[in-house]
Amino acid sequence: MVTILETELKKGIEQAIKKAKKSLAPILVSEVQKVEHIEPLSFFSAGKDKFYGERFFWKDPEEQTYLIGLGICKQIQNEQLSDRFVAVEKEWDDLIKEAIVFNGDGKRGTGPLAFGGFSFDPLKEKTSLWSQYSHSLFHLPQFLLTLVDGEAYLTTNVVCTQYDDMTVWKKVFSDRQTILSFASSSAALEMAQILKKEEVVNPDEWKDSVQKLVADLKAGQLKKVVLARELRLFFKDKVAADFVLPRLLKEQRASFTFALESNGDCFIGASPERLVKKDNGQLFSTCLAGSIARGKTKEEDEHLGETLLSDEKNLIEHHYVVEMIKAAMEKVCQQIELPTKPTLLKMRDIQHLYTPIVGEALEDSTLLQVVDSLHPTPALGGLPQREAVEKIRKIEALDRGFYGAPIGWLDYQGNGEFAVALRSALIQGSEASLFAGCGIVEDSDAESEYAETNIKFRPMLSALGGLENE
Repeated sequence: MVTILETELKKGIEQAIKKAKKSLAPILVSEVQKVEHIEPLSFFSAGKDKFYGERFFWKDPEEQTYLIGLGICKQIQNEQLSDRFVAVEKEWDDLIKEAIVFNGDGKRGTGPLAFGGFSFDPLKEKTSLWSQYSHSLFHLPQFLLTLVDGEAYLTTNVVCTQYDDMTVWKKVFSDRQTILSFASSSAALEMAQILKKEEVVNPDEWKDSVQKLVADLKAGQLKKVVLARELRLFFKDKVAADFVLPRLLKEQRASFTFALESNGDCFIGASPERLVKKDNGQLFSTCLAGSIARGKTKEEDEHLGETLLSDEKNLIEHHYVVEMIKAAMEKVCQQIELPTKPTLLKMRDIQHLYTPIVGEALEDSTLLQVVDSLHPTPALGGLPQREAVEKIRKIEALDRGFYGAPIGWLDYQGNGEFAVALRSALIQGSEASLFAGCGIVEDSDAESEYAETNIKFRPMLSALGGLENE
């Protein structure tokens, strides 16, 4: 068991309460301590009783950074239809500018950090499916476990007000010791049994939408529109994110693995696509569009990969994404670098055309400004961007919510990372909605696109036990 003694946090809380009484505004205190190694999944599960509905999980594809948050110290949320990225950034900046931070090592992903995301399209009519998620939702956790550079750090966050006294410290210290004691053990969880699967939009209706869209693309100004599908699963018992996460980590190692709980629901997934990462002035983005299945043998897999690399439809689709992200990155960077041709990114169930872009950020370019300029990429929206999203809003018979939108984190030093929330599901008690989409261009075939979305359902279906008999 990891034990933490009384440290700077107690002194910081005393200072913060005095400061809050003087300014009449809440003051954040954040303390970081290096700790012995704690298993990320054990830490996540340690909060399942006290902090159920208030947890998050994040792992990057290189397994360089794990972030696990328990409890909500501060929630940033809004239902704004415009300027929502600006609103989140302002509220975050206002919180951290007066913060009292004890972070000697200053490691990436430690200290005050907000984790969350945005809805795909705030102008799309919201349904009850996503009632627990605002259009913008971020959590500053009470306790944050960060695994970075092979070391473990525990951040404790407290927001003090003018009405608080030192009983705040006693409660935080007690809660922290309880969590650390629970994190030293792990409980085995049973798989929930799937009773039935139900397509929210009838397959024939969905294929008909694709055919109509192809006709519109041939006749109009649109180059590409992404259509999504929703698959609803019904289970015998309640589904635990604590069970799904280990399977995602095992089966989708090359992905961003994420989970964001909100009021009992959990948005969870394993995305292959980085939207943007900011690290000490450098920006990294990913162009991911055009896909094909993995082969059953090495020879078949290589053949499928070569087929994808020479397929005109997929190369055009990929080119659209590269051009849009390149143009957006050029606006916020002094210079950018990218390869002239895509390579293959091979995941467990699917392989994609892949082009990375790296840039040197302009001094005044903030992470959320870049996220705003990149979302939605043509890989999830289409081209031209605004017109494609308007088309989706009209013809797509489902509520994407956070699917296909930015999810990730930002810290108090201006760094952070966002993925595009693909290969994802919304877990609600004993039910779950899975989402998958595909890019429609003027030579798309409805049957092929339907088959492609079935492949894209597989990562989450497998993690939820839906492929056990296949």
